[in-house]
Amino acid sequence: MSTPTPHAVGALLSGIATATDAHELFAQTSARLRRITPFDAAVWVATDPINGLTTAPVRVENLHEGGCGTYWESELFAEHVNLFRDLARAPVPVAGLREVTGDRPTLSPLYRSFMCPRGFEDELRAVLRVDRQPWGQLSLFRERGRKPFRAADIALVHTLSAPMARRLRSFAQPSTPAATHRGDAPGMLLFDATGALVSINDEARHLLAEMPPGPSAATAAGIELPLPVWILSTAGRARLTGENTRIRIRTTTGRWLICHASCLRDADGNAGMTALVIDVATPSEVASLVVAAYELTRRELEVTELIARGRSTGEIAAELNLSAHTVRDHVKATFDKVGVTSRGELVAKLFTDHYEPLAARATLRVLGGAASA
Repeated sequence: MSTPTPHAVGALLSGIATATDAHELFAQTSARLRRITPFDAAVWVATDPINGLTTAPVRVENLHEGGCGTYWESELFAEHVNLFRDLARAPVPVAGLREVTGDRPTLSPLYRSFMCPRGFEDELRAVLRVDRQPWGQLSLFRERGRKPFRAADIALVHTLSAPMARRLRSFAQPSTPAATHRGDAPGMLLFDATGALVSINDEARHLLAEMPPGPSAATAAGIELPLPVWILSTAGRARLTGENTRIRIRTTTGRWLICHASCLRDADGNAGMTALVIDVATPSEVASLVVAAYELTRRELEVTELIARGRSTGEIAAELNLSAHTVRDHVKATFDKVGVTSRGELVAKLFTDHYEPLAARATLRVLGGAASA
C-alpha cells in the first residue's frame, strides 16, 4: 500500500459522514477503501453494541454462499486467533492475521477451513468502535499473490473505525413515525444440541420475513429453512456459553425486534435444546440505542431519564445534587442534540417505539463489482 493522500482520506471520511444508511455507508466506504488498500473480498457487519454480536445489516463482497457458514461460526466455535471480541477491547481494534501470527496463518482454524480453500492468504479484521462500544466489524481478504496487510493498512482502517462506528450509531435516531404492531405473539425457534433447527412456530416465520435481507444459511439438519446469520450467531452463542444472549434488530417495516436465546437444561442440568424467542421490543429495550445515537453525555442521560419520569427541574436538581441552573443547561443541551423544543417532545422521541424504517433496498451481496440479490 502506498501512503494515502490527505485528499483520499478526506474523501473516505466525508463519505462516512454523509452516508444516509448503513448499506450506503458500507458500499461507499468499501469502494473508496479498495482503491487505497486493495482487497479481493470483504464482509461488513453491523453489531449490537451491548454484546458485539452480528445484527443487521450485513454486506458481503465477492464471497459466494457455499461454505460461508464456516466464517460466521468461526468466532463462536472454532477460532482462537484474532477474535473480534478481543479486538473490541484492544487499544487498536484492527489487526492482520499474518501480522498477529508471525506469518503463520495456519494457526488459525478460519485460515485452514475457510480462507485457504478459497485462495485467501491474509485477513484484516477491524472492530468499528466508539466510546468503547462496538457498532460494527469488518473483514478484508487478500488472495494469494498479494502482499499481506501491514502497518500502513492497519493504521488507515484504524482511522476509519471511530467515524464509521459513530455513523452506524447515528442510524438509531428516530425520524418520521412508522407503522407499529401490537398484540403479536412472540416467535419461537428451537435448536437441538448440534445447532439444527427442529421446531418453529408461524409467528417466527412472519417475523423472520420482516428482517432486512442479508446472508443466511440452512442449519445442519431438521427443518430446511435458511436463517439470517445474526439469528444463527445468537443461538450459537447461547448454546456455546450456556448463557442468555440477545440482539436487537430493526426490521424493514420500521419496528425493533428483540431476539433472545437461552440454553435449556434437563433435570440433571445437562445442556440440550436452545430456544430463541423473537418479540417486538419495548421502548425501554431500544432506548439505549437511540440515546447513544444522539451522543448524550452520562449526565444528560440521567436528566433525560428523570424528565421521562415526570420530575420537575427542582426535583431533578435535588436528586442529582445539582443547581437548578445546571439542570436547565443540561436540558437545553439535550434539546439541541435531539432537535426538540419541549420535554414532551423529548420523551416521545427517545422513549416511544415510533421509528423510521431503515432503508433495506441496497444490494447485500456483491460479486466482481456487480450487485446481485
